[in-house]
Amino acid sequence: MNDDRAAAEQPSSHLQQVCAFAVHVLTAAGAACALLALISATNEEWALMFLWLGLAFIIDGLDGTAARYARVSEVLPRWSGDSLDFVVDFVTYVFVPAYAVAQSGLLPDAAAIPAGVIIVVTGAIYFADREMKFADNCFRGFPALWNLAAFYLFVVRPNPWIAFGGVVVFAVLTFVRFPFVHPLRVVRLRGVNIALLVAWAALAAAAVGRNLDPGPWIAAALCAIGVYFLVAGLLGRRIQG
Repeated sequence: MNDDRAAAEQPSSHLQQVCAFAVHVLTAAGAACALLALISATNEEWALMFLWLGLAFIIDGLDGTAARYARVSEVLPRWSGDSLDFVVDFVTYVFVPAYAVAQSGLLPDAAAIPAGVIIVVTGAIYFADREMKFADNCFRGFPALWNLAAFYLFVVRPNPWIAFGGVVVFAVLTFVRFPFVHPLRVVRLRGVNIALLVAWAALAAAAVGRNLDPGPWIAAALCAIGVYFLVAGLLGRRIQG
């Protein structure tokens, strides 16, 4: 009886393993997006680069839910989903954007490569932080979202030295203990945060569709939402240790 039951359960177990590994493949697909984004950047096809980075951003938003649903850590303990996620996130959130910032011509020539170095060094250190989140799932400091920072540089196109100053400011904020809201995992104001995230995604898609020249109204709306998310973690709460 036990042998028959084990035989009956084996196909289900195998299916679970296949589904769990498929989630890992989904996460790893973000690295493929990073490669395609980097190729686009080397060809100075900046809108296409952000299209690939945007797809990687979507994958990153979906794979965690899929991993929990498929119980990946239990079904396939050999592979670390967290380690895989960090590897992919570093190349999509930090490395490719750093290259874009350094080679875009949006910063002064003397500051462009130093800015790229600042981004990759501070981003790497942030990803090694075992306490990168507060108890309420807010990130501790600027969470190395250099893909978004680079996107704003391309859309707003500030004075080159102001752009370099912005890179320095966000690099410093990486190590400042202020809460940066995670729009999906922070319970407080989650509905508002998700609605604004959807609005931001639509505006960002419009900006990419217009070759990163969306006009003043879309750019202003993107900046307003960006400022909201920058300060949302501070609204109505104290900084937690």
